[in-house]
Amino acid sequence: MNESIKKTKKSRPWGWVGAGILLLFTKIKMILPLLIKLAGPILSMLISVVSYALLLGKWETAIGLVIMLFVHEMGHVFAAKRKKLPVSLPVFIPFLGALITMKKHPRDAVTEAYIAFGGPLIGSIGAFAALLLGVWLDQMLWVAIAYIGFFLNLINLLPIHPLDGGRISVAVTRWLWLFGLIGGFFVILYLRSILFFIIWLLFAWDLYKKYVRNKKSGTSLTIPFHMEISGDYLVERGSFIPGEQHRAELAFVTYSTLEGDQKVEVFWESLGVRTAVNLPHQMLLEGVKMTHIEHIPNWKPVPDKIVVHCQISGEVYVSDKYYDVPNATRWRFGLAYAGLALFLFLMIGYIHRIFPMA
Repeated sequence: MNESIKKTKKSRPWGWVGAGILLLFTKIKMILPLLIKLAGPILSMLISVVSYALLLGKWETAIGLVIMLFVHEMGHVFAAKRKKLPVSLPVFIPFLGALITMKKHPRDAVTEAYIAFGGPLIGSIGAFAALLLGVWLDQMLWVAIAYIGFFLNLINLLPIHPLDGGRISVAVTRWLWLFGLIGGFFVILYLRSILFFIIWLLFAWDLYKKYVRNKKSGTSLTIPFHMEISGDYLVERGSFIPGEQHRAELAFVTYSTLEGDQKVEVFWESLGVRTAVNLPHQMLLEGVKMTHIEHIPNWKPVPDKIVVHCQISGEVYVSDKYYDVPNATRWRFGLAYAGLALFLFLMIGYIHRIFPMA
């Protein structure tokens, strides 16, 4: 009996180790999807830091620039979450800035402006915090980072699509786009930025199509998706196995849900396959077609799985009601827009006056 007790005591530590390993594996399994989700944004952030450091020659300034971009983009994320719109985490593109992607787009101009305003508002708060820290610690690095933040957010307020100012303008007045077209051109000449010049050209072309050529149709858009079909399912049905070179137009129906979202149901009738696709925009659909087919694995007579890659083609539909904004709301957005721009002007002027070397 004593021997069995001793054996139990000796084996107990191994039991604890096993339980610990099992618990650790469970935790890793739970956080693995989150780590995969964060991998892209973190990697793009590191690449941007290295790229800006090579350009500017200072790691500290490069890190500060990326932090200011991150704070700005998180302002958009926070605003979108408040409107219950799903968005991705920020992805950084060296020398172009950062962006978020929206899985579901605003259904009215007020929501679009609200999300657009979140970026420069939170970004300006972040830059102001950096300025206070620089003054308190008497460190020019934080002042320089604050200056970068103020400048980036001010440029983003230009009323030019796709900058934030161009999106805020839809809830104030679209006449601001004319101001952005004329005033933005001189700002871009002053900045001598090829990137902003390209943005300005695309904006000018879009205005020309809408208001000179009076083209009512929206922007052309293609949305990729795929369908997966079991090889055994096709054999049981007696259906043909589509080759990898097979191409065809697919039947579809579209409808709107009670929440106002548009869905497309796609059918491949001969194979008895159907799938539903959520559209990020309201669209006028042109068609659905296959782009290519994969056999997985591709060396068997009957593949385990067939992946049919498709795309939906159409034009984004923007109703005139999209721009219906109450006058009181227009005034609120207008005052907030002008107030934030004035604050950024004053902060940049303050840094130039107090810290002439910034």
